[in-house]
Amino acid sequence: MIVCAGKTEQFDFAHPIGIGLIESTINVTRLCLFDKPEFLLFIGSAGSYGEHKLFEIVQSRGATQIELSFLDKHSYTPIENVITNEGLNVSHETLINSSNYITTSKKYWPLMQKLQIGAENMEFFALMQVAKEFAIPAGGIFVITNYCDENAHEAYRNNYKKAMQKLEDYIRSRFFEKKHS
Repeated sequence: MIVCAGKTEQFDFAHPIGIGLIESTINVTRLCLFDKPEFLLFIGSAGSYGEHKLFEIVQSRGATQIELSFLDKHSYTPIENVITNEGLNVSHETLINSSNYITTSKKYWPLMQKLQIGAENMEFFALMQVAKEFAIPAGGIFVITNYCDENAHEAYRNNYKKAMQKLEDYIRSRFFEKKHS
């Protein structure tokens, strides 16, 4: 099953699950309870911590939920904040961080890169957590729309249409078009 956030990131072949950690958790859980998929594939946008370039396609089987205050040593968590899923055949060399907030400071790039976190997306950790709970292989395919810096929101708004088309073309060629030998 292919899922996406929805609103500005919708595809006719993907189920929208909502924006952010809470909406996506509720809706992915609902999907899994009523029609448990064989696998979950999230597709959507991501912001780069500097390693990945604009409009680059990034694949992942690993998600984190690390708040910036944790990196500044202003908070801690007693819960698991890293999930990887080996059930889908995509690379997880890039971890995707999720938060209900968008990073707008380059200050965090080296810290995220040190943790092997290459990009952020608001929904992916929630999807991975639900997939783990239901023992469903899962992964994500993302297109970089912006860098996580002071221009993040403006860059996303300027780039998301082109990025969504690039992502749709990639998904269609990979999963829907017949391969000719």
